[in-house]
Amino acid sequence: MFLLKGNIPLRSLSVPVQEGMPIDEMKRYPVHALLSQLDELPPNRDIILVNENENPDRIVPYTRLVEVIFQEWMKLNNVYQTLLDAVDDAITIVDGRGKVVAWNPKAEELYETSADSIVGAQITDFFQKESVVLMSTLKEGKGVFRQYNQPKQDVHVLINTLPVIIGDQVIGGISVERDITEIVRLNDELSTTTAYIQDLESKIETIDSDDPFYKIKGRSHTLHDSIMLAKKVAQTDATVMLTGESGVGKELFAQAIHKASTRSHEPFIAINCGAIPAALFESELFGYDKGAFTGAVKEGKLGKMDTAKGGTLFLDEIGELPLELQVKFLRVLQEKQYYRVGGTRPIPVDVRIISATNRDLENLVETGLFREDLYYRLNVVSIPLPPLRERIEDLPELIQLFLQEFASKYKKPVPNIVPEVMVIFMQFPWNGNIRQLKNTMERLVILTDGNEITTAQLPHELVKQAHQPLFREAASVTLEDERSPLLQALQKTYGNKSAAAKLLGISRVTLYNKMKKYRL
Repeated sequence: MFLLKGNIPLRSLSVPVQEGMPIDEMKRYPVHALLSQLDELPPNRDIILVNENENPDRIVPYTRLVEVIFQEWMKLNNVYQTLLDAVDDAITIVDGRGKVVAWNPKAEELYETSADSIVGAQITDFFQKESVVLMSTLKEGKGVFRQYNQPKQDVHVLINTLPVIIGDQVIGGISVERDITEIVRLNDELSTTTAYIQDLESKIETIDSDDPFYKIKGRSHTLHDSIMLAKKVAQTDATVMLTGESGVGKELFAQAIHKASTRSHEPFIAINCGAIPAALFESELFGYDKGAFTGAVKEGKLGKMDTAKGGTLFLDEIGELPLELQVKFLRVLQEKQYYRVGGTRPIPVDVRIISATNRDLENLVETGLFREDLYYRLNVVSIPLPPLRERIEDLPELIQLFLQEFASKYKKPVPNIVPEVMVIFMQFPWNGNIRQLKNTMERLVILTDGNEITTAQLPHELVKQAHQPLFREAASVTLEDERSPLLQALQKTYGNKSAAAKLLGISRVTLYNKMKKYRL
């Protein structure tokens, strides 16, 4: 008898342990070293497996042990190969001496090198040693996360590496490399043209554009759709509702709609419904006559409706309007006239109403916090404005514009952005959208003393986001890829597990294990 120490998946075997066996005389084998030690095990002997408490668990025939280990190896190898094919990043795996043992299809595409030619060779035969981050990982036994690297002249990547360790020995390394070459190229092009743009703008004192929407920068499809819809509605007097997260530029859109309308030569008046106390809102919006209340100006005061006469009134954060004021505002829209506070003379309404909100007004209507009739009055045409994370292709252009603006403001040269910083910008969620981006660029221009913005000047939240490993993203994608076929098979067979297993080409035991794993 030989004693095998460790935990391997032999759940189907349950052989009673023989009593009276001198365990201390048996030779022990750690499971992770089993494959390299199999040649020491005589094929005519049985194996006793012990658990983590050093207690005998079961007796397994040598041949059965080898068979099960081979089956498990085949399963793991198939998962391993599928993972390499599924991940949309270049993956390289090397052994402890730097010899390539795996090179996935994305790596073949990125480096234009076939797996047949590189697997089995030293990785430094294909790349300069100082450019191979994996070699330092093997040497130091430490991984790196989201590190910028340029392994070849025209290839830029964001790399994660981890050592493969058994016990205290580094037996290999894995790298996951995300291609950022296009981002770097775009950043370089924008940086190169900055000086040219500055020279042109220095010769132009004012920008006079025939397009009222010229201030809205970006070429993404989502932004383009919003602009086209705004241009169509601008020529009418229809009420418009601008929706979108805080900082997406709703007031900029409202101004552009006003300038593109027939009311463009009349006033554009903006009022923030969330910034004015409810007690003052009515007088602020409608004005008041002289002597209307204690402390009022003797001559009375014009309200925003008065000052916007003939033009456009922009009501930002309309979702913050109190219910009692919603009733009064609805009456104004219905009757096309209003009264000043303390006044008795009706004043005709001659304004175009544009409102904006970052809240879900439909939900507020359902919960009784916003009047349904007012909602439909204001929401004749709804224009959704996309958040910055949904138009990320516009980010480099916006960054360069803001850098130029603040460099001019603070009389500093326009700084360049290193590729690693641009990648961090592209991956950051920008929950504050354009406003947050603009504030960030102003801060960076102020804090940057040289001609280059590096990670050292970045705000803490940006740096923190940059250290989330890519391995987690790849794993989550792969797990979801495994989960979906299981769900589809169970749905097709109406929950019949035997039929689902047959449909998937796996055993019922495997199906149960996967269902347990994914909590189905």
